[in-house]
Amino acid sequence: MAEVHIIGELTGGSGFASSNLFCKWGMSVGPSWKVLEGITEGQTQVDHPKDGMVAKWSHPIDVHLSCKGLQGWPKMYFQVFHEDIFGRHELYGYGFCHVPTIPGMHSLECVTWKPVGSFKDQFTAFFMGGGPEVMQESLIYSSRDRQRLRTEAAGVVHINIGLITRNFERFGVEMA
Repeated sequence: MAEVHIIGELTGGSGFASSNLFCKWGMSVGPSWKVLEGITEGQTQVDHPKDGMVAKWSHPIDVHLSCKGLQGWPKMYFQVFHEDIFGRHELYGYGFCHVPTIPGMHSLECVTWKPVGSFKDQFTAFFMGGGPEVMQESLIYSSRDRQRLRTEAAGVVHINIGLITRNFERFGVEMA
């Protein structure tokens, strides 16, 4: 079977409404893919940078996958949260990006979005905090039903990953 090894880090986040951010992340693969080693989801620590600075997470990513076909190539998805002084967590953005198909080092910037909701939802969020969230994680990285959501831009998640491929040539796939 062909193999893909993804090694890198979830570097940080920028452009969000305020600081004290952390990120939950996951990796989605198709049915012809299998995880050989590593963890396909995780959560960073809360970073408390000075206002206007990039939240630095430096969270490791190390996943070894094998596949029988290219369909369902890995995608990484993210949920960025803000932690307030009382320890409450508020959603600041969702995002996803495809893992590059070319071996080597890659710096990725994943633009995030967040659901807006109705006027009543926005009014409640302004005074009480919180806000609308997706019910199913698959809506973050799947186009199914996502076009019906009202969203706004949130910020950017920064990722540095190295991609190592093996045995794709045996199956007639060139990874140039």
